[in-house]
Formats: sequence, C-alpha cells, structure tokens
Amino acid sequence: MIDQGTIDRILDAAQIVDVVSEFVTLRKRGVNFTGLCPFHNEKTPSFSVSPAKGLCKCFSCGKGGNAVHFIMEHEQMSYYEALKYLAKKYHIEIKERELSNEEKQAQSTRESMFIVNNYARDYFQNILRNHVDGQAIGLAYFRQRGFRDDIIDKFQLGFSTDSHDALAQEAQRKGFKKEFLVKTGLCYETDDHRLRDRFWGRVMFPVHTLSGKVVAFGGRVLSTENKKLAKYVNSPESEIYHKSAELYGIYFAKQAIVKQDRCFLVEGYTDVISMHQSGVENVVSSSGTSLTGGQIRLIHRFTNNITVLYDGDMAGIKASIRGIDMLLEEGMNIKVCLLPDGDDPDSFARKHNATEFQQFIQEHETDFIRFKTNLLMDEAGKDPIKRAELISDIVRSISVIPEAIIRSVYIKECSQALHVEERLLVAEVAKLKEIQAEKDNKPSAATNAAASMASSTDEQSPFPPDEVYESFIPQEGKEGQEFYKYERLIIQTLIRYGEKVLCNVPNEEGEEIPITVIEYIINDLKEDDLAFHNPQHRFILNEAGGHIHDAGFVAERYFLAHPDQAISKLTSDLASDRYQLSKYHSKTQKLVTDEERLLDLVPTLMINFKNAIVAEELKHIMYALQNPETAKDDAKCAVLMKRYLEMKQIQSLMAKRLGDRVVLR
Repeated sequence: MIDQGTIDRILDAAQIVDVVSEFVTLRKRGVNFTGLCPFHNEKTPSFSVSPAKGLCKCFSCGKGGNAVHFIMEHEQMSYYEALKYLAKKYHIEIKERELSNEEKQAQSTRESMFIVNNYARDYFQNILRNHVDGQAIGLAYFRQRGFRDDIIDKFQLGFSTDSHDALAQEAQRKGFKKEFLVKTGLCYETDDHRLRDRFWGRVMFPVHTLSGKVVAFGGRVLSTENKKLAKYVNSPESEIYHKSAELYGIYFAKQAIVKQDRCFLVEGYTDVISMHQSGVENVVSSSGTSLTGGQIRLIHRFTNNITVLYDGDMAGIKASIRGIDMLLEEGMNIKVCLLPDGDDPDSFARKHNATEFQQFIQEHETDFIRFKTNLLMDEAGKDPIKRAELISDIVRSISVIPEAIIRSVYIKECSQALHVEERLLVAEVAKLKEIQAEKDNKPSAATNAAASMASSTDEQSPFPPDEVYESFIPQEGKEGQEFYKYERLIIQTLIRYGEKVLCNVPNEEGEEIPITVIEYIINDLKEDDLAFHNPQHRFILNEAGGHIHDAGFVAERYFLAHPDQAISKLTSDLASDRYQLSKYHSKTQKLVTDEERLLDLVPTLMINFKNAIVAEELKHIMYALQNPETAKDDAKCAVLMKRYLEMKQIQSLMAKRLGDRVVLR
C-alpha cells in the first residue's frame, strides 16, 4: 500500500494539463483548455481541462477526473498502477507501508515468477528470429498465416525447438532458479528429478495481464507426425496465473474496447491476431473455453456491449451458447454474428480490411436471445417435447437478465416467435426469479412491500428511518426519485464547501461556536433520524464527520486523494460538475455564488431533501389506499389515512420554511 503522504505528493506534483497533453492536443480557451475527447470519437471538442481545479471532464461522454483518474481511464490501469505511473513521471519515490514477512515472501515469489516469464518470452522470441529452426519452422508458419513482422513483434510471438530441455538448461545457466521455472509451469520435474520443458516443438503465444505482464503461455504444435501430441499446450494454474481471470488479447484491446464501446469475442489466439492485423483491435479470446465470471467482469469494466463471432460449426455454437447466460446475468448487451460458411474470424479477417469487417458485422449481427430462439427452433422442428424444452431454455435465459424492461421486451418477442401466450412466459420467468431469490436468500418483492406497509404506520418519528424509506422506493430507478437528486446536491455541497463555516452558534457560556457545513448536515439528519440512500454518500458523510476537526482538512482534496477509487472518482465527478445551484438577486442584479450564500443554500437543500422524502411517502400511502384489498379493510384504511394526514401536516410546515426558490443553472 502507498502511504497517504506519498499519494498527496503525487497529486500535488501531477499537473492536469501536463498529464492530459501527453495524450490530447489541448487549446487554451479562457482559463481552461479544450480538446477532442480521447475516450470516444468526436469531431467537435467537448473535453475540458481546468488547471485551477486540477480536473478534466468530457461534457459529452462524462468521463474525466483528476490526473490519476485520467491515467486510469486512458491507460486502463488500477488506482495504484496510475499512482505509480505518475510517481515515475514526476520522479517521486514511492513509499509503501511495511509488509509482513508472509506478504514479503508472497510478493517476492510473484515478482520472481513474472521475471522468469519475461525471460522465457525473450528466449522464445530470440529463437524465432535467430535460430535456424525458428526461422525455418516457426517464422515460416506465422508468415504462411499472413502475419506481418510488426504484428509478430506486437504480440511477442516466439518458438520453442524440439529439444526437451533447451529452455531449462539455458535458464539455469543464466541463474534462474529451478523453483520458479517449475512454479510458472515453463518446466516440470521428472521422477528422476530431471528438469524438462513443458513447451517444445511449438510456436509460442504469450498471455498478458491487463497491465501487460506476461502471466502464461500457449504453445501450438506444428509437427503432424506424433498424433498423440495435444495441438495446444497451455501454462498450468499458478500463483500468478488463473485462467478463469485472464483473456487473451485484453492488454492490446482495452483502449479500443473503451473507444468503440464494444468488444468482439472470438475463440483462439490467431483469431485475435488476424483481426488486429486487419485493423479491428477491440477483440479478445476466451482461449477455446467457456467464459467465466471473472472474464465477463473483466470485459464489463470497459464496455457493456459484446458481439460473439461464430464460424459455421453448429456443434460448437450450441456448446458455447450455454455459457452466454452468464453475460446476460451481468446485464450486458449481447449480439451474435455468424460468419460465412468456411470462415472463422482468423480467415475472414485476412480477406477483409477493418471497414469491410465492421460493415459485415453491422449488417449480419443479431440479438443473442433472437439468435438462440431461431437456432433452437430449427433444431426442435415440430416435435412438441423438444419445443417445450426449447421454451424452458429461452425462459431460463430471459430470467437471468437483471433489467425488468429488457426482460419484458424479450418476453413479448419470444411470445410472438414461439406462438406462446405472453402471460405464460411472464409466469415462468417470475417463477424462476423467485427460485433464484430463495437461493440467494433475498427477500421477495412481497416481503419488501409488507415491510414498507408496516413502516407506514410507525408513529415514533415524522420520518421513516433509512431502511424504511428505502423500502417504499421502487427497486428500479431509485436514482430518479426527487429526494435522491437533493441527496446528491447535498453531498456535492459537502465536497465543495464541507470545511467552510456555515454559521456561529452560542454555547451555554455565550461563546460563539463555528458550525461547518459538514457538522450542520450531520446534525440536521440526526434530528429527524434520517440517512442518505446511497452507501457512498453515507460513507463520505461519516468520514467527513470524523476528519472535520483535523488540521488543514479540506473535503474536496481529502476525498479526491481517497484510497478507495470509487470515492475518489465520485468526488471528481461532483467537483467538476458544471451545474450548480445559483440565486438571482433582483436588487444587485447579480448571480450570487454558492459559497457566498451557504447559510441560505445548505438549509434549503436539507428542507427540500426532507420534503421530497415526505412527498414520496405520501405517494406510497396513496398507492396503498388504491389497493382493492386495502379498501376492504376498514382498520388498515384508518391507519393509512391517519398517517397520510400526519405527513400532510409535516409537508405544510416544511413548505412554510422553504425560502427563495432554488433553480438549477
């Protein structure tokens, strides 16, 4: 872990204009700089850089942040990798906390394994270029496949000779330990304790992590004499390599995936390489296996859109589509493109340039559910049993989709395509979701509604507690609720002005005690036993309250440098948001800034926040009263009406407290 002092020095040194201008051509416009956004394609500059705030933001796609966030997004690095990148740029020594002996040992082992893999990569590349067999066999194979030299170098392709211990002998001669040659899987030990190469007589494909480290290898045999040899041999699982968490080509594809907002998924190494050579770089491979949760989340970091490219092998397609439900479950938008008969992505890419390739996909890709429905319908034919199985299969796929609106659209489409009543499909999807909810130990919607109804009759406080007022908010679209808008504005004000003194309040001795914005917000929420809905907002408020009396505490600076990158990114978004609350004074005919009117702004936001909560509960009570079952229960109606009148009184009181109208500018 990097200590906070070092993080502060990095942030102080990193000039946002200096950092961004390495990747974007900037032009000065007033006090700021503008340029074309590096995160999406545009012709009119919408990317703004503010030297005063140390922030950048695209007002088209919304991406940006401070220098660390920019490097994270542009270079697809983790928070700590971006900090180290900037530390190196500005010649700042990284000071990290002392590791335990166990951590030091694990770190040393991992570093040693990566060093050995780097050596092996260089060794295989050297053999390919300079050894007689490498040139005659390995290089000839790559060129026969149409790979250019620059592509061979880019993917660091290599060759291993037919000698069964050439790498083992050379590596040990260079001083590399047998322990790490075995742990990486490059070599293995025989029963008589001899060290043998795992890869021999093969062309070599290094597998890179997201940050570009060589984590494993795949080797393809070229000789056809020994039929018992596996066509491909891959590195075994190790302390640094977990196949389920890696995707071939992700290091080379990540920036293109972000820019195109789409990822192509193919089967093999050569598919990825040929597509890169044709100019299509947003492509990764699952290396011939079904996708795992870790791989899906890796893709989802960069895009929500994925297109799976299939060749004409129907057996392979049917086997692979079983794993695509995991993509649907992750909430991704999945399309399928079937390539022409006789072509796989490798051969098709070699015949077409990037424009032709993209155009073909655009014209021939189809939605996954539609593709799966048509595929299985053709297989089922008129057999009623097979058709029933098909419907169950499609329903299972639809049921894992998290978005209710998307599920509804698919149900309607499948109802028409399968000639099945829509209500039956709805019922089956609901049944599967209920079963899954029970497995996950989650309360059902009915349970939530019951809890919400019970909370409506609570007379202990004029406001329901946090978990209660959450329960009556629709589970989808909470952020669209009126009170959530005010919650975000309150947190934005805290970030920008939290340490500022809002007012002075006399204590028992008559002394004036300064009350900061942070303290006012905390106390005002406590007064009515309220809390924020968003957990990040709650975290920021709690942490700000714990540090408000620290010497030199500045909320915006503190949270921008926060080690939790989600908090840091949220702070950046709130700090750089161009919208702010403003007030027009008719006497002076001037707009007064937020900071100049905090004493008016903060209480007004708090009242609006509470008023929106009351309005939401009133809406909830009205829905409950309109329920025919409730109408039959006089006692329940009486309780709800009493609660409704109480909340209307509270709403009336707050309306009187609301002062000048607040407008968004």
